Amino acid sequence: MRIGLLVNPIAGMGGRVGLKGTDGVVEEAIRRGAEPVAAGRAADFLDALSQMQKVGRVELSLVTCPDMMGEQVIRSSGLPHDVVDVVIAPETGPDDTRKCVVALFEAGVRLLVFVGGDGTARDILDAITEHALDDLLVLGVPSGVKMYSGIFVINPRDAAEVIRLVLQGTTSPAEFEIMDADEEAIREDQFIIKLYGYLKGPAVPARFQGAKQASPETTNEQEAQEAIARYVTESMEQENWYILGPGTSVRTITDILGVKKTTLGVDLFSDETIHNDVNEGDILKLVKDFEKAWIIVSPIGHQGMLFGRGNQQISPKIIELVGKDRILVISTPSKLNGIEGGILRVDTGSVEMDELLQGYIRVITDYNEIRLVQVV
Repeated sequence: MRIGLLVNPIAGMGGRVGLKGTDGVVEEAIRRGAEPVAAGRAADFLDALSQMQKVGRVELSLVTCPDMMGEQVIRSSGLPHDVVDVVIAPETGPDDTRKCVVALFEAGVRLLVFVGGDGTARDILDAITEHALDDLLVLGVPSGVKMYSGIFVINPRDAAEVIRLVLQGTTSPAEFEIMDADEEAIREDQFIIKLYGYLKGPAVPARFQGAKQASPETTNEQEAQEAIARYVTESMEQENWYILGPGTSVRTITDILGVKKTTLGVDLFSDETIHNDVNEGDILKLVKDFEKAWIIVSPIGHQGMLFGRGNQQISPKIIELVGKDRILVISTPSKLNGIEGGILRVDTGSVEMDELLQGYIRVITDYNEIRLVQVV
């Protein structure tokens, strides 16, 4: 099997700078100081693949796209590869992605690994549908901001393990949901998302994040959120800084505090004042004493992701400054029970930080009720 690699070089650039996506706002992301992240994610994947090859666990035949869409990073890895003959624009876009998908398929690729986000997944689906590339399996390495689709593995190194299993013939194809999120609406704090279609990929459930599921809007769920929020607010101290992750669970805390939260963004609260929709740079500037800082987050429904999906503003640097002991995780019992495998996951973009966060973490599930949950 020939394995293709496609990298969307701008994917994820809007994350840490608080843009909730990168589609159509690359220049603004750069103005805010954003740096490319996709190449680093691709390098992590290729490093894991290279280690497998060195110990004889895989035999590889790699094909990639020109220049920054794969060639640059795979050349640095030292892995043998071919490059498809496609002309791409200096500033790549959806058309380049679609052209590369077709060229890779024509070069014999039947398993395509892409590094990007939901927008990249939609572009790949468009190319497969338009050109009837029905035999192409797809595997997503997460490098976007939100990544609500189910085609993504949990982290780049998981993609290498999936490839190993595919080459051993121990997997079978399955269909994965591709979600279409309205980034403009999300930037206006409105959650508009719909099913775009399905991509076929190798079925290794333990390695894939699954599609996001919204929290149920029931009376019992709201009452549980309010009980958690009351418990948290009663322990909050005026001189402390609270970095508040996105989501309705965390918003319930600010409702009790009487301040407005950015539901789909990260906010900073201290001394009865809230700073809305902050990015990594804002947090680093505003927090005067990180020894008095806390992070409050809730996992994504079904996926169980704590960090690395939609809250990249809370970067590895900020998590390091705050410390694992001052991370408050909140989740209603029903939300926690609905998480695949009953475990929480992290994909911060830093292997070292991911390892630091692994183990067990306390999750507040009701008023004065705490459950220990594993983080992987």
